[in-house]
Amino acid sequence: MSIRPRIFFMGIGNMGNPMAANLLKAGYPLTVFDRAPDKAANLLAQGAHWASDVHQGMAQADVVMASLPGPAQIQEVMLGESGVMAALRPGMAVIDTSTSAVELVQQLASMAQQRGADFLEAPVTNAVDFAALGRLSIFVGGDESVFKQYKPIFDVLGEKIFHVGQHGNGATIKLLTNLLWFVSAAAIGEGLMMGAKAGIPLNTVWEAIQSSAGNSWVAQHDVPSIFAGHYDPSFSLALCCKDLGLINQVAQSQGYELTMGALAQKMFQQAMQTYGPQAGELNVVRLLEERAGLLLRPPYGQAWGSEPAPT
Repeated sequence: MSIRPRIFFMGIGNMGNPMAANLLKAGYPLTVFDRAPDKAANLLAQGAHWASDVHQGMAQADVVMASLPGPAQIQEVMLGESGVMAALRPGMAVIDTSTSAVELVQQLASMAQQRGADFLEAPVTNAVDFAALGRLSIFVGGDESVFKQYKPIFDVLGEKIFHVGQHGNGATIKLLTNLLWFVSAAAIGEGLMMGAKAGIPLNTVWEAIQSSAGNSWVAQHDVPSIFAGHYDPSFSLALCCKDLGLINQVAQSQGYELTMGALAQKMFQQAMQTYGPQAGELNVVRLLEERAGLLLRPPYGQAWGSEPAPT
């Protein structure tokens, strides 16, 4: 294997594209593949190579990386005659940065081992802007010696790298952090609305939340998307509902039910039914705005219907 392993990167959308770009900047030989070839334009301009299919991309690769929407897409790309597992060679490694299901991670790890290859799950968090900055948090599940071997790749992509133990633990950590994210996203609008209805300037409400025990990633990072009225189009309601389904499945497999997780799933499903699967995640707050008759727009809020409906 060369000093910098040759990487085949599949899935170059909102998260995968900036990760792939950072690998290129770090000097890794990179081949990319996506169902939407136009997504590769910036990467090809920076020196990446294009693969017309999975097997072509794997032909000269040492490491296969993936950033895919969820378990359905992972199964499609990894399994089957034209999938990764069918073309996996001894000595190769697969690093999946997608948010996956625990059982699927374990299945893929077992299949890779049977083929003499390594498998690491490495779901990432901290959103698109941190992906571009190489400041992701990454939760790596798998053999510790394999993790150490490929840690230089993770150091390019992330700021905080966690080895969390056996295969499946990465998915569990990622999903429990998403549980807290989604619960906070569903609740943040209620706090903002209470302040707006009291006539307190919304920027003051926001600053107060960030300076209190109620502070959170959502309070720091997501509130501007509510104020702007675009509700963060970088992460869709469809992805929220997919992840919340996985979250509740994990708890059920462990023998209990999530109260907040079930409520958040119900709220996000209602938002998706109302505004569509591709609408931004914070449209869950828009449900409250519509019920309260007030859009959360500084300085004090605007009456519902006083501006064009966000798209």
